[in-house]
Amino acid sequence: MPDNYLQAAVEIARQAGQILREEFARPVNISYKGDEVDLVTQADKRSEAAIVARITKLFPDHAIAAEEGTGHETDSSSGYRWHVDPLDGTTNFAHGYPCFCVSLALARHGALLAAVVYNPIYEELFTAARGQGATFNGNTIHVSTIPALSTSLLCTGFPVHDRKGSPNLRYYGDFTMRSHGVRRDGSAALDLASVACGRFDGFWEFGLKSWDTAAGMLLVEEAGGKVSDFAGQPYRLGGPVVLATNSLIHEEMREVAHKIAQQEPLQLQRGD
Repeated sequence: MPDNYLQAAVEIARQAGQILREEFARPVNISYKGDEVDLVTQADKRSEAAIVARITKLFPDHAIAAEEGTGHETDSSSGYRWHVDPLDGTTNFAHGYPCFCVSLALARHGALLAAVVYNPIYEELFTAARGQGATFNGNTIHVSTIPALSTSLLCTGFPVHDRKGSPNLRYYGDFTMRSHGVRRDGSAALDLASVACGRFDGFWEFGLKSWDTAAGMLLVEEAGGKVSDFAGQPYRLGGPVVLATNSLIHEEMREVAHKIAQQEPLQLQRGD
C-alpha cells in the first residue's frame, strides 16, 4: 500500500475535523432524514462535501461510499473504495456532547488498507495501515490484556430506527451483569478505536453500515484484536452484527451471545 493513501486520509480527516470544530462552536443547524430520530446537521453535510471533493481530486478512479449520500461509484476497475463517515456521533454533536469523530477507511477489492478515526475536539487521531500496526497520536497501540469477560469493560450502541425491534437490550443487560460494565457513547468508530487502544476490551453492535465500522475494524485488527460476527465468521462490512475484542475474551463473548440468542425475545409493552 503506497504510504500516500494513509497520509492523504490523515490530512483529509484533519481538514474535516476543522469543519466540525467550527460548526460545534455555532448554534446547531439540524434537519431530519425521514423522521424525528435520524438527524443530520450542517456539520455532517459540510464535512462530507469537503471529504468527497478532496478524495475525488486526489484519487479520481476511487469509489466513495459516504453516509450522507454524496459519494459516487466510478467506471474504473481499480477496485478502490473509500468508506466515509463525515461525523460519526451526530446526535452527540447536536446535543453538545463532544464524543464524535471523522471516520475514513480505504479498501481494495474489499480488503481494508488504511484507516483514520479522528476526534477533533480532543485532538485524538487513530490510524492504521494493513500490516503496519495501529497508532494513537503517533504512538503504537495494542489491545488490552484483560483475560476474562468478568473483569472486562465493554461498549455497544443502539440503532436509530426500530429500537423496539432491536434485540440489543437483552444483550446489553446480560453483558452488563457479566462484566465490569457496558458503556454506550454513541459513536461506533470511537468505540472500536477504544478497543484498539485498550480503553475497552470488547464491543458489539447490530445493523451498522460500512462507514460506521470500516476504519475501526482495521484499527482493532492491526492493534492485535479480533473482529467477527457472533457465529465466529469474518465480519463483512455492513453485516448484521459485529463483535470486536482484545481477542482474549472473544470466544467467551461469543458463547454468551449464543446463550442470549436462545432466550425468549423481550416483549416491550406499548401504552394505550
